[in-house]
Amino acid sequence: MFEEAQLYSAVSRAADGSVHVHLDSGHPGYGDPRYQARRDAIAALALNWSPGQPVPRVGYTDEEHEVWRLVSAELAVKHERYACRAYREAAAALALPADRIPQLDEVSAGLQPLTGFGYLPAAGIVPLQEFYGALGDGQFHSTQYIRHPRAPLYTPEPDLIHEVIGHGNLLADPDFAQLNRLAGLAAQRVQTAEALQFLADVFWFTIEFGVLWEDGELRAYGAGILSSYGEIEEFRHMEIRPFDVHAMGTLPYDITAYQPILFAAPSMGALVDELGTFFAGFDDDTPARLHAAHGAARAPAPRA
Repeated sequence: MFEEAQLYSAVSRAADGSVHVHLDSGHPGYGDPRYQARRDAIAALALNWSPGQPVPRVGYTDEEHEVWRLVSAELAVKHERYACRAYREAAAALALPADRIPQLDEVSAGLQPLTGFGYLPAAGIVPLQEFYGALGDGQFHSTQYIRHPRAPLYTPEPDLIHEVIGHGNLLADPDFAQLNRLAGLAAQRVQTAEALQFLADVFWFTIEFGVLWEDGELRAYGAGILSSYGEIEEFRHMEIRPFDVHAMGTLPYDITAYQPILFAAPSMGALVDELGTFFAGFDDDTPARLHAAHGAARAPAPRA
């Protein structure tokens, strides 16, 4: 089952107001006091921010900018080979800087005339209802930290590279922006945790890890694939299944490894039609209707 708490390092605030990011022992930055201090300081900026205030700016270091430059250059080559056309064209329109880390307000300024989306700061995990609900209002909650310089092509958790190179470029495309909005509006409608989880799982296999057929080739549109230096080279070797929202909402999966099963839309147009229709009509009863339509034998199973 997709649970955002498994993706983000926990963040806490002590009685004296200090903020601490709890890095797992397997994190590249674990045991590095300098990186720990940076993570704490950047998280504090987001925690101290309130809606209506200007989005806080981070004074990134030369080392952090260098991580962005390296990853941007490496991913740009892979996007030409593996990303779907809509993503590539949207990335060109958004024109993120490749030589430095953009501030979140810069990303918002670029997205506004294209699709109306904007970015909000997040210290780490954002509750499912809040995260998805904000999409319905054209707002994307984003972290502001950068992965550890010792492992620039790897991160165990979503960092600014994932949030901006992955999701930001996707949100610059009108069709993908609309799909995100529709998912967000669906999250605003539902009242049960079960329905919200089903919606999040379909989002996982589409907006995060979706693929589609284009000009006879399998191309990626999922932000998780397109921001991962390693996974983008492997997704064509995974088990590729036909697009099926019920299967996406019920399939067990492990978020800590490359996704071994992916669902391919037959085309960009088919993706927009089918996924858009699903999100637009989604309500608390949708999972039960889909389970009934597919038979009791295909009811939800526990996830890893």
